[in-house]
Amino acid sequence: MRRPAEIEDLSGPVREALGPGSRAIAVERLRGGSRKGVYRVRVDGAPVTRVIVYRWAGAEDFWPARTDAGPGDPFAPASGLAPFLAARQTLDGLGVRVPRVFLADGGRRRYPADLAVVEDVSEDTLEALFESDPVRAAAALEDLAAATDAMHRHLAPRYGRVDLLRAGGTAAGVPCERLVLDRALSDLAEAAGRDGRIAAVQDRLRDRLHHLAALVPPRAEYGLIHGELGPDHVMVDADGRAVLIDIEGLMHFDVEWEHVFLRLRFGERYPVLSRPGLDPRRTDLYALAMHLSLVAGPLRLLDGDFPDRAAMAGIAEHNLSEALALLP
Repeated sequence: MRRPAEIEDLSGPVREALGPGSRAIAVERLRGGSRKGVYRVRVDGAPVTRVIVYRWAGAEDFWPARTDAGPGDPFAPASGLAPFLAARQTLDGLGVRVPRVFLADGGRRRYPADLAVVEDVSEDTLEALFESDPVRAAAALEDLAAATDAMHRHLAPRYGRVDLLRAGGTAAGVPCERLVLDRALSDLAEAAGRDGRIAAVQDRLRDRLHHLAALVPPRAEYGLIHGELGPDHVMVDADGRAVLIDIEGLMHFDVEWEHVFLRLRFGERYPVLSRPGLDPRRTDLYALAMHLSLVAGPLRLLDGDFPDRAAMAGIAEHNLSEALALLP
């Protein structure tokens, strides 16, 4: 039985983070988290009136286990305090705004799960501000463009998740484009087993993936990417700066992977983030691969008890249509 954290669970860590006079007075689990719990805690008697608590625990992870991702696979599930802190330190060093950390506990001394108490930047995401305050959102989008530029120019000779590379790990021994191809073929087979519309054109989609992958030339340097940088993963602080959240998957990889996702999630606003010099052969392959991933993944998540089912079903349906539209 899943049980979300309650006020008595989080009061101790919040008090330790903010001082003995602080008192948690309300706790709300925010929507959307599928690998960790994200809680807004309202506080009395502290320098701040609210904080965010990240809770990495089995009860918060709605994803079924996958057996096809090895330890060097940058797409293997990124969850826990270690990847969060490694990503935060890396981004902060590049001048990219991320939430301040008041308390980080990975030793499970205070609480039986990895836990972090961090700054509550805003109650609105950039996605919400596009509707409620377009002027402020436009300025934050420009700041986000500068942040992604700093990240994508930060090159490394190997690809992989930041925390794994720091620990001396090695990436899978194949080029990025081969890794994406193999993952896309797996997603295609899974999606075909779940939806007849994909099954009816499975051979054509498989041939298309192989054709696109064969066109991609080798590469020896990789930029730093967020991996899931949509407007729902960007907050806007009081100074109008874009603040990146859900950063555990930060990795060195082909920046085209990031741009495909940015184009998908920002839509008509993507031109502000677009940059010259991208390899169109990579973007063609990665676009189809990403759509297939966003069919198979949400459908897999719906096998369990993830609560926001309509949203996940909508993501799968939209990306199914987009994948089919990419067939010649």
